[in-house]
Amino acid sequence: MVKNSSEYFMSLAIDKAWKYQLLTYPNPAVGCTVVKNDTVLAVGVHQYAGGPHAEVNALKEAYLSLNPNSSLKDIEDSHKIHDFLKENHNGFLEDCEVYVTLEPCNHMGKTPACAVLLKELNPKKVYISVLDPNENASGGKQRLEDAGIEVESNLLNEEGKNLLKPFSSWHKDKFVFFKIAMRRDGSVTGGYITTQDSLNLVHEIRTKINLMVIGGNTVRTDRPTLDSRFSESKKASDILIYSSQKEFDKNIKLFGVANREVKISNKLELDKNFIMIEGGLNLLNQLKDKVDMFMIFISHKDKNLELIDLEKKYKIKKLFSYKINQLDEVVFYEKQSPIN
Repeated sequence: MVKNSSEYFMSLAIDKAWKYQLLTYPNPAVGCTVVKNDTVLAVGVHQYAGGPHAEVNALKEAYLSLNPNSSLKDIEDSHKIHDFLKENHNGFLEDCEVYVTLEPCNHMGKTPACAVLLKELNPKKVYISVLDPNENASGGKQRLEDAGIEVESNLLNEEGKNLLKPFSSWHKDKFVFFKIAMRRDGSVTGGYITTQDSLNLVHEIRTKINLMVIGGNTVRTDRPTLDSRFSESKKASDILIYSSQKEFDKNIKLFGVANREVKISNKLELDKNFIMIEGGLNLLNQLKDKVDMFMIFISHKDKNLELIDLEKKYKIKKLFSYKINQLDEVVFYEKQSPIN
């Protein structure tokens, strides 16, 4: 529940970052809001690994909101955006507040350190939801404070930690999530359930994962391809067919996708660090204890269907949801904590 303006501005960053959840691997999903005199200038997010960080995208958008004809609008490279803002900022950020879901990075990786850029631009105040658990990137808060910039941390900390859960898991060991599409009433049969927009998102996520797990019955019944043809890169992930029966029709398209390995095993060999299990209700019930998070696509096309209480039915807890379009909703869940 957002109670004041600072929480509201942070919530804008958190909400937008969730829309890029799982797409930023191996980086975390991060959002940033820039505010001037209680007016939002920009909400930026980190969209993909190697691209500009959330702070950089937000600062670029904020600068352009005040300087719409600037040549900055044509600059996409993170290093060049950093350099442009350092050379041309003219103090535009000095009466602004910056809200970021994760402590600004303090090291030079594929992109320059956001803490160094913020130090140069000298905002009035920086709010942080979660301090960076990655020791290699942490220290941004201290750098800003050493520069005389006021910093407040742990704002909407629980919500920020929820956003960070996939990164925290794969950074330490592995992250396993279950993806399923269903109608409002929980039914899953009868062909495609959601719209092309949802399918496009799933295909983009497939290009990021290390391994996709699929049940043997789904392979035999649906004869799927399980590629990423609707994504930009078309990269196909490796496949584990989880099945006690080893015989499959090798002529189906699933076995013909280039540059990937398809393995068949009756053992759930989750030996990668970013794994998606894709399947129906039987596989969900069978493997839900092996899963860190559930990504459920819900179709609201038929409003006459009664909306199922998924939390009660599957003993899961909602973390976040958003609408992809007027018909499709994405809901992230985790397992409910046991009651002591």
